[in-house]
Amino acid sequence: MNIEKDIRFTSQLNASYGSVTLVGAGPGDPELLTIKGMRAIFEATILLVDDLVNPEILQYASPSARIIQVGKRGGCVSTPQSYIEKLMISAVAKGEKVVRLKGGDPFIFGRGGEEQEHLQALGIPVKVISGITSGLAASTALGAPLTHRDYAVGVLMITGHNKPGRNATDWAQIGKVAQDTKLTLVIYMGITGIDSIQSGLLESMSSDTPVAIVQKATLPDQRIEKCTLREMVSKIHETKMGSPSIIVIGDVLQALTQIANDSVAPAFQNIKAA
Repeated sequence: MNIEKDIRFTSQLNASYGSVTLVGAGPGDPELLTIKGMRAIFEATILLVDDLVNPEILQYASPSARIIQVGKRGGCVSTPQSYIEKLMISAVAKGEKVVRLKGGDPFIFGRGGEEQEHLQALGIPVKVISGITSGLAASTALGAPLTHRDYAVGVLMITGHNKPGRNATDWAQIGKVAQDTKLTLVIYMGITGIDSIQSGLLESMSSDTPVAIVQKATLPDQRIEKCTLREMVSKIHETKMGSPSIIVIGDVLQALTQIANDSVAPAFQNIKAA
C-alpha cells in the first residue's frame, strides 16, 4: 500500500486517522517544559524524540506509549529526515497520536517547518506547541538581557550550520548589520564553524565586542565562558567548549558587567523593619 497516496486522498475525511503534534521540549531543564507540552506528551501513543531532548521529560509520557529515538545533531550521524517523516505518516495511518518531540522550539532551527509542510501536503493536520528556545535560555543563564535600551534594539538569531549545498553565510555582512543597527547576535550550532564565523565578524565588528558561550543551558552541567570577539576561537579551544552551545555576541553583554558591578546590598541599608 502506498501510505502517502492513501492518506493524501482520505485523511481529511476519515476520523480513524491519527494526529501529529510538534512539541518544543525547551532547552533542557524539565521544569521549563510548558503545561500544554506536558499534556500532549502524556496523551501521545507514540513519541519521536530528538537527541537534544532531556530524557527526564519522557517521565510525562504514558507507560503504554512507544518512544522512538530519532537523534539529530549537527556534525554527527543523524536519523534521515525522510525516515522520520515516513515514521510519522505510518503512525498516523494506524490511528496513532504522534508527538514529535524537539529540543527548544520546533520552529527555531528545529526543522519543524519542513515536517509541517510535508505532512500538510498529504492532508495531515499538524498542531504545534512552542517551547523555550535555547537562545533565550542562554540569555537567562548568563543573567543578561538580549535587548536593552542602552545597548541593543533587537536580536538576530542565526545558525552557524548551513544546509549542505547552500552558499556560506556572509559573516562580515551579518556583523555589519548587527553593529550598524545595534542587534545582539545569537548563534546556534556555531562551534564547528567558529573559525570562519570569527574571521568574518572581525571584518565589520570591533575585536573588543563582548562574547559569551553557553553550553547545555539550564542543565546541571551547564558551562559558561566569556571573552571578546578577538579571543573567541582561542577561548573555545582552550576550554574545550562543545555542542550544544549558544554564542551570544554584542554590546548588550556590557549590561551584565554593569549589573554585576552594581551591588544591591546598600539599597537595603536604608530599609527599616516594620
